[in-house]
Amino acid sequence: MSDDPTDVRAFFAARAADWDSRFPDDAPAYAAAVADLGLRPGDAVLDAGCGTGRALPPLRTAVGPSGTVIGADLTPEMLAEAVRAGRRDPRGAGALLLADVARLPLRDGALDAVFGAGLVSHLADPVAGLRELARVVRPGGRLALFHPIGRAALAARHGRRLTPDDLRAEPRLRPVLAEAGWRLVSYVDEDARYLALAVRED
Repeated sequence: MSDDPTDVRAFFAARAADWDSRFPDDAPAYAAAVADLGLRPGDAVLDAGCGTGRALPPLRTAVGPSGTVIGADLTPEMLAEAVRAGRRDPRGAGALLLADVARLPLRDGALDAVFGAGLVSHLADPVAGLRELARVVRPGGRLALFHPIGRAALAARHGRRLTPDDLRAEPRLRPVLAEAGWRLVSYVDEDARYLALAVRED
């Protein structure tokens, strides 16, 4: 699909109402990826491109009552589904933001970490988008680029073949992250899991 923000918004708007029912078994994979992000109590974390907010509950558990979890998404319909699903923070310690992750309304270094599920392939300019995520994270902060299934399984689901120019492939992703201010520290691409972990450089 296109990575143009207007096309991305239209694609997800049309699918928001039944998004969660299409992927009912993903919760354990989200929880495991959040655990690998290494959040601590009191941390501030962004779920970038949060969609219906499936990562928000495990993120809140990880940062505890003193932490902050913000969800940002380009698509109002997805955020509305997050609210309907009860994934808005009941304590008011975080927010759901209607925002393009390439232009976040957050100050420099405001966060300890970013979680992005299915995000990187939808960035119109991957380096610029990842650089914006680096801007809002403190030096030494962490980034998780996640998908509940690996690249090969996802390509098969969509009737495609893997190609060498796939941005999520390690040889392509590592230099893109580096150019954006991140250092790739861990990479897993298996049928049942995709998780790239990076650290914000000083």
